[in-house]
Amino acid sequence: LPQAYQVTANDLSQAIQALTSCSFYALEEELRSGYITIGGGHRVGLVGETVVRQGEIHTLKNFAGLNLRLARSITGCAQGIIPYLLEQGKPLHTLILSPPRCGKTTLLRDIIRFFSTGVPELKFAGVNVGVVDERSELAGCWLGMPQLDVGPRTDVLDRCPKAAGMLMLLRSMGPEVIATDEIGRPEELMALQDILNAGVTLLASVHASSIEELKQRPGWGQLLEQALWQ
Repeated sequence: LPQAYQVTANDLSQAIQALTSCSFYALEEELRSGYITIGGGHRVGLVGETVVRQGEIHTLKNFAGLNLRLARSITGCAQGIIPYLLEQGKPLHTLILSPPRCGKTTLLRDIIRFFSTGVPELKFAGVNVGVVDERSELAGCWLGMPQLDVGPRTDVLDRCPKAAGMLMLLRSMGPEVIATDEIGRPEELMALQDILNAGVTLLASVHASSIEELKQRPGWGQLLEQALWQ
């Protein structure tokens, strides 16, 4: 629209300097994924010219736009389903299926909080939960500290690849539940298999419209069958 303010390159430059506290180059690792995380767990998506080295994205430059995504929890949104996720005082394997932008990450975060905090009315005292938060969406960590409520018994591996992170938590932190968001890569399914074999409860989300659709994807049929009978 003619009357709308036209954002300039200088506006973008000043905004990015402010968002990164003038430490832009310290955030190059994050920029490979096209975003940075700021205090409060909020995310700033960035577009512009990619710098590619040996076939892989190294960083971004000559920024053309940014997108502010405000992180927020909806505390208690999982309350109605928690009784169905517990059996004899132990969390059950739980997989959240939905298409994009339907709130599965928000729901997953609140389930983590319930599992970690406990539910006195259900005589559930809470358990140790390990979270692999590859994109800083679940806990919204800032300088290593969760900015969103994921419960008092929750250990978070922030900005860590899911497959490696799940195995790290399994070997080092003794979790009773391991949680992560948007499972999909073959190596992530292999890590889930190791977790099932170790007797740890799985809590995860995945892009899918139905369980039937998910079963048709490579590796998922056998994994779902194993989780069902444990």
